[in-house]
Amino acid sequence: MSLKDRVKTAVAAFDARARPWAGRSRWRGWLYEFLMFGLKQAWACLFGASLLVLILATHLFWPASAPLARYDFLVIAAVVIQIVFLVTRLEYMDEAIVIVIFHVVGTCMELFKTAHGSWLYPEHNLLRLGGVPLFSGFMYASIGSFIARIQRLLDIRFEAYPPIWAPWLLAIASYANFFTHHFWPDARNYLFAFSALIFLPTRLCFTPDRIERRMPLIVGAVLVAFFIWVAENLGTFAGAWVYPGQRSGWSVVPLAKMGAWYLLIMLSFVLVTLVRPPVRFRDQAQTASGLKAVETL
Repeated sequence: MSLKDRVKTAVAAFDARARPWAGRSRWRGWLYEFLMFGLKQAWACLFGASLLVLILATHLFWPASAPLARYDFLVIAAVVIQIVFLVTRLEYMDEAIVIVIFHVVGTCMELFKTAHGSWLYPEHNLLRLGGVPLFSGFMYASIGSFIARIQRLLDIRFEAYPPIWAPWLLAIASYANFFTHHFWPDARNYLFAFSALIFLPTRLCFTPDRIERRMPLIVGAVLVAFFIWVAENLGTFAGAWVYPGQRSGWSVVPLAKMGAWYLLIMLSFVLVTLVRPPVRFRDQAQTASGLKAVETL
């Protein structure tokens, strides 16, 4: 039995034991649904969480005299994790493709940003391009991995999804602004407004347990941006990278940084559609014939 099958068997056994308890009252049902939602979120974060744990662990325990640089170890570990996930079928091939795409996109931006002093990587290593250690691309890849995995795990569909050209225009403009704001006025406020214009009617239709729920896509993006900001604080605390204001000592990353993460989430979401096109609620609802109850979250 593969590791993936073992996990599925363990989850099914847990569900068989807990389901009768959850069915005894409405509040227990809600609590169990929230638990299942959290477990699926955690499973979707598997790659990113593994990388973050390694960053924190090597910060605390990596010996200064080690023959292998810490950053190089993180590169090798990230590659090994990906191979293990694919071999054990914990990850699908299209999700691995997403990681490759994000690694390239993220590394290109890292090369530009570090050259302009937006942040730096204070430790020396061999596996790097210029001032950018190669593990940095995997940090961006973990975001794409999460978005691809969570769409599958929560069976996410989209209600009132905008025309395909609009999200792509937002994604391209957002990515360009990460570079151009060093020379021209920062356009992020206009990009926030444009994202609201095209995505304000859009709802995520997702299934944490057995009942389908709905949530505004923008709310979902803001929540993900917040948790990435939390992870960013852990990463900078562990010295994975350092902002100019943290050179003399660690400090909390300004909350305003969430704005950049929000735009990156929108970019990430659109890039994922290259391998996993968005499924519209109306398209699938016609074939589902009302098999799932729908409630508004």
